[in-house]
Amino acid sequence: MPLGGWIGADDVDHLAETRAFNAELERTLARQPSVHTVPPAVTRQARAEGRGVFPPPRKVAEAVDREVPGRSGPIGVRTFVPPGDVAGVYLHIHGGGWTLGTADQQDVALWSLARDAGVAVVSVDYQLAPEHPYPAAADNCEDVAAWLLANAVDEFGTRRLVVGGESAGAHLAVVTLLRLRDAGATPFAGAYLVFGAFDLSMTPSQRLWGDRNLILSGPIIRWFVDCFTPGMTAEQRRHPDLSPLYADLCGLPPARFLVGTLDPLLDDTLFMAARWRAAGIATELSVIPEAVHGFTGFPLGITRDAHAAATAFLRRVVGT
Repeated sequence: MPLGGWIGADDVDHLAETRAFNAELERTLARQPSVHTVPPAVTRQARAEGRGVFPPPRKVAEAVDREVPGRSGPIGVRTFVPPGDVAGVYLHIHGGGWTLGTADQQDVALWSLARDAGVAVVSVDYQLAPEHPYPAAADNCEDVAAWLLANAVDEFGTRRLVVGGESAGAHLAVVTLLRLRDAGATPFAGAYLVFGAFDLSMTPSQRLWGDRNLILSGPIIRWFVDCFTPGMTAEQRRHPDLSPLYADLCGLPPARFLVGTLDPLLDDTLFMAARWRAAGIATELSVIPEAVHGFTGFPLGITRDAHAAATAFLRRVVGT
């Protein structure tokens, strides 16, 4: 529910569940090496094998892996096409601090979204830092978006496109929209932006968070940003292609923002949603009490609510 709204019985139950989950999550993370203290390859393998705090990834048979052309070579995408008519295409960009994650680690959620919203989902397997620092991931996402612009009708039978993602994926989604707009294309009907990182020079909520580890911590955020933009100063990281909070947002599509109050990236969402609205663009914002970064990756009541809201948003912007 949006912060400040009327709290009903279901919301009280959700809050109790969320608090219990947060306490167990913090205990579990305290028993493990923090992600910024081990090589990325170690964490990547652990996540692929279902070790760690996130639920083990489950593959669905309906997912299809393929490649699309990119400026630096073929780019992997994982596609989900629901039965029946396809109303639109959701270009999904996964999270993981530009350093972790793959397109095949959220099959269940993406397939559910495809079926419930009646959209095809195309999830990008972009190149990861530190092996491939900026601008590799942004270039990959832009190239897949350009491929969709040219091929969505032939491939999926629709021109209606939506882009979005979680955390680093939300950041890359906005960067993609800005690049397309600056190139003269404004094809996307909406953006679904979940606890995104929109200021790589660090918003106040990032700077003030400290060492507490609830998926993210101050040191973890700094490590992710250093992997993605090695050697850059804070001022360099404020360039709009890196920190879209500082961009001119005119001409971008309607957006739905989602974040929790126990997320170090809280200000990123609050500030970006305010700037989106100030640019005269339709904006939805939900701030979930005591939800942590990455909460949509866990089987919680607030996650089910988020899925329902995302489904409704996608249906609305693609016109179903």
